[in-house]
Amino acid sequence: MQSVTLIIDKRKELSTKYKKLLASSENIVIITKDLISAMKTIQDKEPDLILISDSIDNDLSDFCKKIRAITYNTRPIIIGMSKSAELQDKLQVLQSGADDFISEPVNPEEFVMRIFAHLRREFESNLNYKKLLPNKNYSIRAIKRVLHSNTDWAGMLLSIENYTGYKENYTELAADKLIQTYIAIINSALNETDYLGELSENEFLVITDSLKAEKIANFLTFAFDSVRNKFYTIPDNKRGYIIMSGDDVAGRRADFVHTTIGIVTNKFYKYKNPEQLLGALSQIHNMADVPTKSNYLMERPKITGENSIAEEYFNKKVLIIEPDESMTLLLNTILGIQGYEAETVPDRETAENISPAVVILDAGSADELAGIEICKNLKKLDNYKNTKFIMTSIIHDKELILNSGADLYIPKPYDMAMLIKWVETFIREYNR
Repeated sequence: MQSVTLIIDKRKELSTKYKKLLASSENIVIITKDLISAMKTIQDKEPDLILISDSIDNDLSDFCKKIRAITYNTRPIIIGMSKSAELQDKLQVLQSGADDFISEPVNPEEFVMRIFAHLRREFESNLNYKKLLPNKNYSIRAIKRVLHSNTDWAGMLLSIENYTGYKENYTELAADKLIQTYIAIINSALNETDYLGELSENEFLVITDSLKAEKIANFLTFAFDSVRNKFYTIPDNKRGYIIMSGDDVAGRRADFVHTTIGIVTNKFYKYKNPEQLLGALSQIHNMADVPTKSNYLMERPKITGENSIAEEYFNKKVLIIEPDESMTLLLNTILGIQGYEAETVPDRETAENISPAVVILDAGSADELAGIEICKNLKKLDNYKNTKFIMTSIIHDKELILNSGADLYIPKPYDMAMLIKWVETFIREYNR
């Protein structure tokens, strides 16, 4: 992303000269003449560096104090410029909040090098050195700038799904290599005018041209799925999923990582602030998420009826298929107390007409694993496409249970509090 330098200077000739010296493909230079116009530019563009000349009507020291006061949350570099070479004048400006002082007339080469040294330091202070990407604060700044631009643009929210499970099973070092590979793939699809920054550990922001956003997303989903198997062991690749280990997640089935991409543009809606844009990106990103493969979704023109209201449904249904009547009664009672809609069915045929968020299913006896067959058959139904299956069993064979499609294996007897905790987790995952 290009850096932004704001020059506050009443002198037309000198300010134009400074702009020509500093403007480049990597640095946008804006000139204002007073505090009022400067404040609007600071609010809209959040400049990285502010150059203030003593040609302004206000006292330079007071002006630096005011600028620092209105930029306390963004903390740009402030440089005072004056024809005065007096040490006291320099000290006063620096004490007022400026980061540097430049005496005029300037040496053009030194002037340019000093400004760009400050800009480089500002960028590096907002850099995640492990990923070599600008951090979330800088990404928010990039969004603010593009919101006030007159160009057609697209914002892209990219994520690596199932990343936490991968990191817990394969260590942080392996997870870092996965992230770095993904960043390299993203960079190969972008050019110097595009922006790439981080939003969280496994989420990234791309700002690009609205015409090429979908092409980038199409390439990224294909490229990521082409390389992801290289990050798994041969047994995991053969099985097609990870069996989690550890006290809190032991026995849970974890799908392989994939990338999900949500795209919005400024063609259909004019976003007012970063929060609004990130909210829209998050919403379309969640709609794009497919459990086992990479996918993207791009915002399209709305065709819903005017003033129509769609009320979001939150599924709290928990289906219990358990041959032990006392255990069924206990589960029904506890889940009801927790606020869930517990329902018990005697067989698969009855269950087929229900659309629960979570199924608690007994695998069956050692001689007849009826629960495994029930799980396999229910997973084929459209209304069970996103349902989470918790399979309990007296048979301590994780792989056998998880191969049926279950999301979590819990050996009997189990701790009821732990089961309720997993129900709560899966309810959230189902409804996100």
